[in-house]
Amino acid sequence: MNRKIAIVTGGSRGLGKNAIEKLAKKGVDVILTYHNQAAAAQEVVISVEAQGGKAVALQLNTGESGSFDGFVVQVKAQLQQVWQRDTFDFLINNAGVGLHQSFADTTEEQFELMMNVHLKGPFFLTQKLLPLMADGGRILNISSGLARFALPGSSAYAMMKGGIEVLTRYQAKELGARGITANVLAPGAIETDFSGGMVRDNPDVNRLVASNTALGRAGLPDDIGDMVALMLSDEAGWMTAQRVEASGGMFI
Repeated sequence: MNRKIAIVTGGSRGLGKNAIEKLAKKGVDVILTYHNQAAAAQEVVISVEAQGGKAVALQLNTGESGSFDGFVVQVKAQLQQVWQRDTFDFLINNAGVGLHQSFADTTEEQFELMMNVHLKGPFFLTQKLLPLMADGGRILNISSGLARFALPGSSAYAMMKGGIEVLTRYQAKELGARGITANVLAPGAIETDFSGGMVRDNPDVNRLVASNTALGRAGLPDDIGDMVALMLSDEAGWMTAQRVEASGGMFI
């Protein structure tokens, strides 16, 4: 049986890294992207290989759409060289950067960064990769609980995630004829190094999150990695155009 191949953007650390490790345990091979952390990305490759899988790390800045054509050429070459295949199966648009800035103080430069990385980037990267995606493939876009509830300082970031959620429904509608599904996974507050490790390292923030979460704690990377593997499982193949929030019941 041929192993599935997933492309995971932002796979060198945090939620992307955890998702890759969980997918590898399920027999999924990976092409992961990293922005700056080549050594960390290579550690993820080694981790996948230690589980009997195959993985390749490629550099990509998802905020620079002009680089996508070259990236697609690299993906095509790696698919043929490593897997002797012309297609991949799953695309997880996970790469992102944080911004904690009030609406009143958000600059145009900050806004454009959020837009390029979180909205324009996934839009055109997915578009460019479509010819390489196998029929019956899966698109999983990572959003945020902040697209549902509002916390001060997250307006620019959250509105881009809201845009991704709308885009996902259109992808599901327009790509359904190829058997491709498109869904959203929206994490709540997770203990990673995202936004400077705010949830993980700031006890006051961590307590605030826990006190407003039905399950009584902040999320952990494992919570999200497991959800990624679940949503890309064979058993979830009939689900499309859906937003799944994994937040432990935050602000319900």
